[in-house]
Amino acid sequence: MGWRSKFVFVLIVYFAGFATAVYCLAPAPEGKHAAARQRSSVFAGVKSEELAQSVNSGVHKCLDLGKEAAREAAKLIKEKMDEAKARSQKK
Repeated sequence: MGWRSKFVFVLIVYFAGFATAVYCLAPAPEGKHAAARQRSSVFAGVKSEELAQSVNSGVHKCLDLGKEAAREAAKLIKEKMDEAKARSQKK
């Protein structure tokens, strides 16, 4: 890639970021507020403490699963390294 194509790419990324910032900071149209209120009334029946406990439980299960996978991966890697070390010592 030449410097011109890199420069054009950087300009495109820069202006895409600028457009995203303008979009995020622009005020919402008037019609959108009613839809947001309707959506919030749907979630009004959900108890926040129950939701927090449910999410917390799910995160802990995911964390435990990740730890177990890491242990198994470490065990497998150690076995493979020991095999490679044994093969290199035989030669």
